[in-house]
Amino acid sequence: MSDLATGERSDGAGPEGGTPDEDAPASGRAPKRRRPFWIELPFLAGIALVLAFLIKTFLLQAFLIPSGSMQNTLQVDDRVLVDKLTPWFGSEPDRGEVVVFRDPGDWLAGQPVKRPTTVQKALGFVGLMPAADEKHLIKRVIGVAGDTVECAGEGPLKVNGKPLTEPYVFAGNTACSTDPGGQFKVTVPAGSLWVMGDHRQASQDSRYHQEDPRGGMVPLTDVVGRAVVVAWPISHWSTLPVPDTFEQPGLAD
Repeated sequence: MSDLATGERSDGAGPEGGTPDEDAPASGRAPKRRRPFWIELPFLAGIALVLAFLIKTFLLQAFLIPSGSMQNTLQVDDRVLVDKLTPWFGSEPDRGEVVVFRDPGDWLAGQPVKRPTTVQKALGFVGLMPAADEKHLIKRVIGVAGDTVECAGEGPLKVNGKPLTEPYVFAGNTACSTDPGGQFKVTVPAGSLWVMGDHRQASQDSRYHQEDPRGGMVPLTDVVGRAVVVAWPISHWSTLPVPDTFEQPGLAD
């Protein structure tokens, strides 16, 4: 007997000649309703915050430049991005790098502290600004463990007897300051750095903390990471490479 005789059709229509519902699930159950976006939004925002927190902790963090001690390399209110990843692989700061570090011994004592806004606190949590309760400084590494760093007269600044040509020093400044703290000869101990600001006559750096228990040295354990990019404002965008003067032959001897 043919298909037509049984009331069935070979074109897939049902017994009454209707068209099958292609959207109906095979089990006959109604399709699961998708949750509205406004319900999913808090969950997505939570994931974004967690990712931002992890990036801040292990990869990159933004820092605000609060003073002119690194002019003209860095301007007041610049935002720099700091590489926090490479130290996890055993890399240590080298001469010429610009680094962010935690206050090693009340270097910021007496400095005015602005009360952060709620927005600033939130940005600090996700790494777009430093945390409100953290005290950081940013300077250039001049000497690493074993180096002898010295200033006599107005300079030049010397590392291991080699004079440095420093085009990054603020225009009108001398490489060495002639005040008592600006005249020195030190040897950097293991696990430490000697740091100085590019605005030599306006930087309270290692030179002016030689009476501290660490002699003005910054412990490696206080280093947060290396500043690699000026990210904001856009007009100031630039990378922060190691100057050629730190690559001269014999400097590491």
